[in-house]
Amino acid sequence: MGEFTVNKEKVLKALSTVEEPDLKKDLVTLGMVKDIEVGVDQVSFTVVLTTPACPLKELIRQRCVTAIHTHVSPDVEVIVNLTADVTSSRQGAVMIPGVKNLIAVASGKGGVGKSTVTANLAMALHRSGAKVGIIDADIYGPSIPVMFGAEDMQPTITPRDGKNYINPISQYGIKMISIGFLTPPDSAVVWRGPMASQALRQFFADTHWGELDYLLIDLPPGTSDIHLTLVQTVPVTGAVIVTTPQKVALADANKGLAMFKQPQINVPVLGVIENMAYFTPEELPDHKYYIFGKGGGQQLAERHDVPFLGQIPLVQSIREAGDEGRPVVMNDEPVTSGAFKEVAAVLAQYVSIRNASADKTKVVEVRV
Repeated sequence: MGEFTVNKEKVLKALSTVEEPDLKKDLVTLGMVKDIEVGVDQVSFTVVLTTPACPLKELIRQRCVTAIHTHVSPDVEVIVNLTADVTSSRQGAVMIPGVKNLIAVASGKGGVGKSTVTANLAMALHRSGAKVGIIDADIYGPSIPVMFGAEDMQPTITPRDGKNYINPISQYGIKMISIGFLTPPDSAVVWRGPMASQALRQFFADTHWGELDYLLIDLPPGTSDIHLTLVQTVPVTGAVIVTTPQKVALADANKGLAMFKQPQINVPVLGVIENMAYFTPEELPDHKYYIFGKGGGQQLAERHDVPFLGQIPLVQSIREAGDEGRPVVMNDEPVTSGAFKEVAAVLAQYVSIRNASADKTKVVEVRV
């Protein structure tokens, strides 16, 4: 093999030709290249991705190798280490300072599987290597404790600096807090709007969340006081709208989506997820039966010019896993787990794009 000189400058110059596919700038300008080591016939460096769930990580790795072989030497061995430092949309440390991204999961109507989607997105993001939490803000039907097999758990309280902090329940590596943990499961609790809003504020201000990359907020269906309290209390990175393909669900999802896009609220909509998109029988995993209609979620996203994040099939094991208290992502089945992992990766991708391109999120000031 011929003699050649490799130095860090040459490596940086080569990598400055590699474009980050989402952010449309090169890796060096974006500050994503770290720890360049040059040895004999060998180059190693680290690329810091904007999320561990990045669906394009192998594409980026390949582009880096090609760039070194093209601009430095075709004979050098290239070792690309991929790590991630999740980007944030937050402006200063307003309340919950350690949380990088707050993602509201909303739906126009009940019964579309919003909590199931929230639980499994959280699990998929966690399994990619991210630090994840869930706030179950659905005061009328808190389902997250059941879906994580945590309905009998009680949060503990830790006094600090003269104030009592709630410690979130940690289950399967996910931190969570829910109205369901604070009220007996078999007693009906009637919540007035102001009480519910106060409880939600406490979930932000009085809960010890620590460091989180993503905090998902499972909202009640429709539009309510809770939604206004959320956007007025904390800066929300963006909202995800969950719908099914049925006409009535899409009509209601339309209203939910429009609420976040109102000029006085102006929370970025990260995208639409179509749940129960098609029925797949367990014994015929390659068959898709579009029993509720087809393509509605995609059309809703196109109409509002927001991303379509993907489809989740209607499969019995998803419901069974939720009832058993273990989100289906933990089963690693290709049809169900695979669908949630794909959607979670695309969601993480759009969070990164939003954080690179849009303004930092501020708390909304709603004037009544």
